[in-house]
Amino acid sequence: MKEPRRGYWCECWTESLTEQQRPALVASFDAYMAPQADRWVAVTLRTISSALDADASDAAWEWLYDGRIETRRALLRRDPCTVSITHEDVRITWTIRPVIFLQLLHRQGVELPQCAYVFKPHATD
Repeated sequence: MKEPRRGYWCECWTESLTEQQRPALVASFDAYMAPQADRWVAVTLRTISSALDADASDAAWEWLYDGRIETRRALLRRDPCTVSITHEDVRITWTIRPVIFLQLLHRQGVELPQCAYVFKPHATD
């Protein structure tokens, strides 16, 4: 079995500021180096910046030019980071957390436990 590997778990959440709804997970990404983690946020912000309102676009570009450096430094120290912008009535938040990824064993040629054959997925409506 391979040794566990350090990395970063990245998530993007949206949250309505006007409606009583739970935040929604929009995307997630596993990164193995700090530059991969902050690049994921940077690429996303650059991609959506033209569709954001003026204040949100300014906040996005401020992070891209100034905040990204601090985020990278924090990640290199293995500190968790959060980047948030608010577009109209929606808050978009990216979180990056240091994690240890456990290597999974390959199951080919290995008999599964008996409970695996009993499992029946629930129907979704």
